[in-house]
Amino acid sequence: MPKIITISREFGSGGRELGKRLAEELGIPCYDHEIIEIVAKQEGLNPEYVSKVSEKFYPSTIGNRFSISYTSTNQSIQVLLAEREVIKKLASLKDCVIVGRCADVLLKEMKPFNIFVYADIASKLERCSKRATTEEKISAKEMEKKMKKIDKERASYRALFTENKWGNKEGYHLCINTSKKEIKQLIPGIVEYTKVWFKGE
Repeated sequence: MPKIITISREFGSGGRELGKRLAEELGIPCYDHEIIEIVAKQEGLNPEYVSKVSEKFYPSTIGNRFSISYTSTNQSIQVLLAEREVIKKLASLKDCVIVGRCADVLLKEMKPFNIFVYADIASKLERCSKRATTEEKISAKEMEKKMKKIDKERASYRALFTENKWGNKEGYHLCINTSKKEIKQLIPGIVEYTKVWFKGE
């Protein structure tokens, strides 16, 4: 069975970068926006639409958990179902890192190594500010509001699949605080921890 690493993260914590650097160091693929692109192409939809559905779909839309079938006519539900199947297919092919999209819960039977990445507000604001383009520059107050909104959406999306709340340490094998840290400096230690964890499995 392939070795799967999932990355859940707070917005601005550097989780995406951590996932990509970790995958690169391990010599395995990292799937993030690639999943959106695959689903969009498969369903004949705009990638931006698929991305918004993935990030802003709330539990109240379909009731309790993910107990629906492909017979549904709701396009948003179809997108989520397609995304779930793409994630499972990619994970079944080879060792990989999957960023976000509740992959830790969706792939539970494959016993993935689940990482949660977080940071303090100041560090997240600094990281977002450094990476923002001129067009994306907004005030710190506005950015903090955006971060909270996105994290709330991620928590709501996770609630579709499990009662284990987003960010609760009990739901992950390793929680990493990236506050005031360069992501690349953390990778060697995470690589070693990952190897030890899989040996134990």
